[in-house]
Amino acid sequence: MTSSGPLVTAWRPLLDPDALAGILAPALPGPMAGWTGPAFAALADQAARESGTPWPSPQASHYARFHRDGVRTAHEDLVRARQARLTRAVVRATAAIDGDRLPLLDEVADGVLLLCEQTSWCWVAHDPGPERSGSVVPPVEPWLDLGAGEIAAQLAWVDRILGDDLDDAFPGLRERVQAESSRRVLEPFLDRDWHWLTSDVNNWCPWICGNVLAAAIQLLPPGPRRTATVARAIGGLDRYLVTIPEDGSVDEGYGYWWEGVGRALEALDVLERVTGGRLSAAEIPAIRASIAFPHRMHLGGPWHVNVADASAQPQANVPWDVLLRWAHRIGDADARRYALSQWTPSELSAEWPMNLARVVGGLEALGSGVAGSADPPLVGQVWLPDVQIGLVREHPGRAEGLVAVLKGGHNAESHNHNDVGSVIVASDGVPVLVDPGRLTYSAGMFGPERYEFWAMQSRWHNVPVVAGHEQTPGRARRARGFSHALDGDTVTMSLDLAAAYPVTGLDHWARILSLNRADGSCIVEDDWGFTEPVRADSCLQWMIAGEVTRVGDGSIDVVPLAGGAPVRIAWTGDVEGVNLTERRLEDPMLTGVWGTALTRLELRLGRRASGSVALRVERR
Repeated sequence: MTSSGPLVTAWRPLLDPDALAGILAPALPGPMAGWTGPAFAALADQAARESGTPWPSPQASHYARFHRDGVRTAHEDLVRARQARLTRAVVRATAAIDGDRLPLLDEVADGVLLLCEQTSWCWVAHDPGPERSGSVVPPVEPWLDLGAGEIAAQLAWVDRILGDDLDDAFPGLRERVQAESSRRVLEPFLDRDWHWLTSDVNNWCPWICGNVLAAAIQLLPPGPRRTATVARAIGGLDRYLVTIPEDGSVDEGYGYWWEGVGRALEALDVLERVTGGRLSAAEIPAIRASIAFPHRMHLGGPWHVNVADASAQPQANVPWDVLLRWAHRIGDADARRYALSQWTPSELSAEWPMNLARVVGGLEALGSGVAGSADPPLVGQVWLPDVQIGLVREHPGRAEGLVAVLKGGHNAESHNHNDVGSVIVASDGVPVLVDPGRLTYSAGMFGPERYEFWAMQSRWHNVPVVAGHEQTPGRARRARGFSHALDGDTVTMSLDLAAAYPVTGLDHWARILSLNRADGSCIVEDDWGFTEPVRADSCLQWMIAGEVTRVGDGSIDVVPLAGGAPVRIAWTGDVEGVNLTERRLEDPMLTGVWGTALTRLELRLGRRASGSVALRVERR
């Protein structure tokens, strides 16, 4: 094993092939019997309604949509709907008595065989076929991506829960599952090199490695290939943990924490259980630090700090039991309170991004009585120097009042939006000055055309346009001098964002954000200076959510969404003109968060070679 990160360092004696083979259980951990309760009943009832109806059927025309007009959801949503239905069918089948069992197993077997016969398990957006051969139909040659790993792991958990019953009712189905999973996932994983495993390590690595781990443990017979596959998955998890900075932050934002660190935690859970606790990661510093990241990004209610492609209201269907279990394991009381405050146990769902393993984990957690209620910690001040995010709250421990956030970083971060220096301000936990988030993924969003989509452009973020220029991508386009200070009741955060712009003669563009807990005000000051004549106009831009009303020449009033206290936003300094531009929203990734529109406040600065502007936000 070539990796030498925290897992390999801690577990090295046990990762010898013979030692590892000796501690691996013969199968995935068995789920407890007799699931009950509202969450189980809701899943089983939906499965009963679906039984006997046509299964979701992704077609070649759905697949081709991505290559015709960039739409990936036409095919992917049908595959995910098929998987969600299978998950519900499995849950329902666990409760059947002997006399009623065969019809329920029929439904499960139908779903299993549909997945086995699905031409490709790879998500259409990740299919390399068009580049290699010009093909726009699902490839026969396996390609191991997130989607392929998800299906292999789902089939592994089906086998663990109902494998013996399915073997009795459908002889040969188990062997088909093993053969398809080996051909499409397990053999490619072990026998080929993958960029996400060795060179470009991001959230794909723990996500795929965790799913491969489950499939290998359940579907491969004991022997060298099983041990080698598990060892390679451990190596991938190890390399991913090396990328987590000391402060535990994730540059893709809170929403992607669940699909990076969260996926790693799920995989490490499985490893600990199938080795009888011999491979435990509870003392790994990177994990302990990152478990705090979600609650540190919490503004209030469902709202969170969002950067990059993350959303200000992340998906509700996340495995809160995973965070809860790990918070308890490492003794993080704040993380535990946060998870309890966000989890609604009766609303356990099989819909994406949940899967069978996550649903089983949720049902087991509910059965063990770990769910409950708590108030979130709502920490008063957060400083994450590695990802360069700072947060300050007017009233620590309470949602009431203002919360202010400043983002530094650079423009080569994962899922970058060219937003160095961006600001978020929330009233009673509800964002008022906002980061819009991302659009529904489509072709072009991860290539040269990415910054042609408006939501990825700095012009639609809370950063300046400088001498006619937006920010551009690249690691050199970064914040400098990111710092913070506490002076009595005032917390100040500051940076210089001149390097984020391709502008010659720009000496500095300083941004200072301060929150005064005594008077409840937040002030963002911009101060700039050029050493050469300025040949195009500059502008300060502020994206606003809520109902906006102009008040005189120097202020606006905003009624936030979802019950936040109204605020007044006022500005002083070298402003030459003001525009309010409405941005109509149609994409469901945005309308589900912000409604039908956002407003951009534009403070025009002209071509001043130097100047300053202060923006003040106060609750009314």
